Amino acid sequence: MKTLVHNDQEIIDDIIERSEICFIGVVTPDNTPYVLPMNFSYRGGKLYLHSAPEGKVIDCLENNSSICVSFSIDHQLAYQNKEVACSYTMKSKSVVVNGKVSFVEDMEEKRKALDLFMSHYSDQQFKFNDPAVRNVKIWVVDIDQISCREFGVHPKP
Repeated sequence: MKTLVHNDQEIIDDIIERSEICFIGVVTPDNTPYVLPMNFSYRGGKLYLHSAPEGKVIDCLENNSSICVSFSIDHQLAYQNKEVACSYTMKSKSVVVNGKVSFVEDMEEKRKALDLFMSHYSDQQFKFNDPAVRNVKIWVVDIDQISCREFGVHPKP
């Protein structure tokens, strides 16, 4: 089995859109890695995240806006020889994004971003009251680099 690298934007978009959560990695002010699972939305080549308006991850991003975001789907245990432990692998497809975070402050833009989040997880329409919108931190990830891999692919004969 081998690993394929994909550069096709349609494949990349499909993996991101089919992901239920993503994992974000940031760096604390004392240079310690900090990783969190998060809900997200993705439209037009932009990645949107949201959180409480304050907390450890916000402190990290205010100190250093760099972020790494990982998506992974289609997990399936596979092996070449059932009796050989080192022949086992996990088939999967993944995307890794590196970029910089900026925060959305405009109330109408925050509502649009919240609509994007909800459309990723539901077909239902929602309304957001002002206190709820004010009390959420909306992040936009401007993507600098993106990579996509498919693991555990059987080589073609």
